[in-house]
Amino acid sequence: MTPEPNVWPAFRYDDAPGAIRFLVDVLGFTEALVVPEGDLVAHAELRWPEGGAVMLGSVRPPDGVHDTMKPGSAAAYVVSDRVDEIHARVKDAGAEITADLANTEYGSRQFSLRDPEGNSWTIGTYRGAL
Repeated sequence: MTPEPNVWPAFRYDDAPGAIRFLVDVLGFTEALVVPEGDLVAHAELRWPEGGAVMLGSVRPPDGVHDTMKPGSAAAYVVSDRVDEIHARVKDAGAEITADLANTEYGSRQFSLRDPEGNSWTIGTYRGAL
């Protein structure tokens, strides 16, 4: 059983509905919760099928702790055993690949990309030092 996420990277997007589509349809996240606020997204939670999750929402007028977050300024590393499959979807979607698919000296197979609003994502097999 996949453990519940205990760390939630957070993102802000000018086009949060579009970002959700990219993260779900291209990277492979699943929608757990999307709270609309008119044309905006007040809050969304996306789960990574192999464990973990992210939160995101639309850029809005000052909203406390998140009011200084700017689209395109975040980065996340996502662990997957399906790196090649995800890479193919990212490439087919025409997303900007910033580091080509490669095997690292520390044993990860990985690549990096930017989502449509410029956030950096690395998808790799490295699970960290255990």
